[in-house]
Formats: sequence, C-alpha cells, structure tokens
Amino acid sequence: MDLQAPFRTRSPWRLLVTQGPQTEDYGGNPAPGALDLCLQKNPAEPCIRKPVSAEPPTDAGFTPGWGPHYLEIAKPVYPNGQGGTPLLQLVTASLHAGDGDQLVVTQLLKYDRSRDVFERIYFHSTGTNTNDEVRFIADGPLKGAVISAEPTQNAPYAYWITVNTLTSARTYRQAIRYRSATRYNDGNPLAVIDSEMPNIEQRLGLWRPGTPLPTPRTTPCPKPRLKHMELWCQ
Repeated sequence: MDLQAPFRTRSPWRLLVTQGPQTEDYGGNPAPGALDLCLQKNPAEPCIRKPVSAEPPTDAGFTPGWGPHYLEIAKPVYPNGQGGTPLLQLVTASLHAGDGDQLVVTQLLKYDRSRDVFERIYFHSTGTNTNDEVRFIADGPLKGAVISAEPTQNAPYAYWITVNTLTSARTYRQAIRYRSATRYNDGNPLAVIDSEMPNIEQRLGLWRPGTPLPTPRTTPCPKPRLKHMELWCQ
C-alpha cells in the first residue's frame, strides 16, 4: 500500500502485508495463514515491524493463534476532514477461539514529516464474543475520536465505554470512561456504541435532553427513544 501520496511523505513509504500458508483454526477448520505487517521507507531499506506489530496478549487462551490472520482495515482516515492531515488506521484479527472469541487489534499511526517516520499513537485490543468494539469516528460532533466498548466482568453486566480524543499534538488521550446504561443481552439490536451515544455526547457536553437524539448514521432509527438512558430505535 502506497503511503507517500496520501501522507505526502518525504520518502516513498509503503505498508507491506504478507500472508503465510493456510492453516487451521481451533476447531480444525481451514483458516488463512498468519499475517506479517511492516513499514518500508524505501525499497533499499529493511521493513520496520515495530510501529505496526503487537506483543502477544497475557491471556494464554489466545496462544498460539493470537497473532493477526485477518486484515480488516488498512486505510488513511481523516480526523479533521478530507483536507486535513490523515492517520493510518490498521485493524487486524486473530483466528477464532473455540468459544468464538477473537483478538481484534486497532491501531492508528501518524506521520511525522520533520523526522520522516510513522509513529503509533493509538493501540487497543479486544478479544471476547460479547459485542465489544473499537470504532474510529469519521464524522459528526465526535469526528476523530476513538470509542471502545468492552464488557464488564461483574454484575450488573454492562460495558466499559471509553472515549479517546485527538489532541493538538496529534496524540490520543482519554476523555471519559464510564459503565454503560446498555446491559449485556438486553435485546437492543443496536451496537453498544450506538445505543450509548446519548450518554457519550451528554458527558462530553455535545448533547442535552430535550434536543434531537443522536442516532446511528448507518442504521435506520425511525422511532428513537431513551429507555433508562439507552437509545432504542423500535
């Protein structure tokens, strides 16, 4: 993937992704081979893996198939709009475990033109099969933010919602973290981040009760309503 054009790099940077031989998942089913990701400054130099690689998780349940086998997203994203400076978004996923868990790693990298290098400024992994998600917000009042939803480990079972926002130094910092109003397996068909958007925007001073509810941009929501501060569309 050419990075020189979208990032206006001084050197002909590119992202290289290669895939190993086909393998098997935990159930013995055919699965794609392991991925190797690296950044190359120019064809004469070795590939650099550190900015785009990840350390193995401490949870032994993810070994030995914890590494990336699926490339979900590899593209420039624009936290300040199409005319602004992009970030490189990478999302990779491991093989599925026997219970359906899958390690999904989300990374964002910035390009530092003064040093002609790429730096990772956001890294987060999720691994369960309980509707956890990490989402880069491409537009709207939270444009450029990254929101994660991860299940809590104790009752009442809900989600930890974390919002990281981009600073003027082009780093990410945590803006809010709270326990969701959305409960696990409560019957709401919306993604957790969508059902929590009124809570998220209210906590950040971007929405207040009495004004139109923030509704999903990709999911029809003909009858938006709040139920215990959780957004429902039916």
